[in-house]
Amino acid sequence: MEVLRDVETCPRPESGTAVTIGAFDGVHRGHRAVIASLRQVAEERGLRTAVVTFDRHPASVVRPDSAPLLLTDLDQKLELLAECGVDYTLVVHFDEVRAKETAPDFVEEVLVGCLNARSVAVGEDFHFGHRRSGDVALLRTMGADLGFDVVGHRLVGLDDRPGETPVSSTRIRAALAAKDLEAANEMLGRPHEVRGIVGHGDARARELGFRTANLVVPDAICLPADGVYAGWYLTPDGVAHPSAINLGRRPTFYDHADRSLLEAHLLDFDGDLYDQPARVRFVRRLRDELKFDSVEALVEQMGRDVGDTRDLLT
Repeated sequence: MEVLRDVETCPRPESGTAVTIGAFDGVHRGHRAVIASLRQVAEERGLRTAVVTFDRHPASVVRPDSAPLLLTDLDQKLELLAECGVDYTLVVHFDEVRAKETAPDFVEEVLVGCLNARSVAVGEDFHFGHRRSGDVALLRTMGADLGFDVVGHRLVGLDDRPGETPVSSTRIRAALAAKDLEAANEMLGRPHEVRGIVGHGDARARELGFRTANLVVPDAICLPADGVYAGWYLTPDGVAHPSAINLGRRPTFYDHADRSLLEAHLLDFDGDLYDQPARVRFVRRLRDELKFDSVEALVEQMGRDVGDTRDLLT
């Protein structure tokens, strides 16, 4: 997949492209169903495939006070899109100027001028352009004049067909917040993953006999609800280590904490992880975070959590 970051220097493939547009946060099963359909159209018509997305969620510019937390950062999103087998992903810089661009201008500049669109696939409720004035009807009207057709997809359910409970980034975030990791992962089609840098903590876990890596995750990323999880910790060399993961505010030691801390205990691992990038994948929720009456009771439970993780993942 070729990543394009400048609208003015697009390749504009002579054969034309089949294009889809969106934030693609999470690149979940619904997104992948649209892309699979797009690839089929492209193959039948001899077109290249292209995804148009943005370097930040448009809501972070248009309505920053209510912008959603992200299921994927830009790098992960691009990796997941590459796995979908598209030829191009155009990353459009989204700022206040772009937010004020009219829908027709976006079509002419990006879809036609940059990508030579011949087929455009979007959700049937898709809106774009200043004040969300563009929709499927506008695309079809412009497409008739500019040489592209438009497919409006219904949101798909978990069986990859239109259903009563469609997959969406909003529903995935809600499932994560509601402690329903199983549903979130099912909609994603993979374990929810977050990325960050290993920071220095207060060494309490080491004192308890369970050394942990404290992952500092950007504030814009969506974490699951506080609790204890079994999952995978990926070191920079790409090796996945089974890990017991605690996400929370450690109420046994602190009456108040300003934010949750993500700690991963890597099973059977004793290397130095400080200041290194890492990825944590949440596979199964084990339990809620609890306040224990004694440190001894906490240590006993941590031992059970590690045992449950070992049973699940090894």
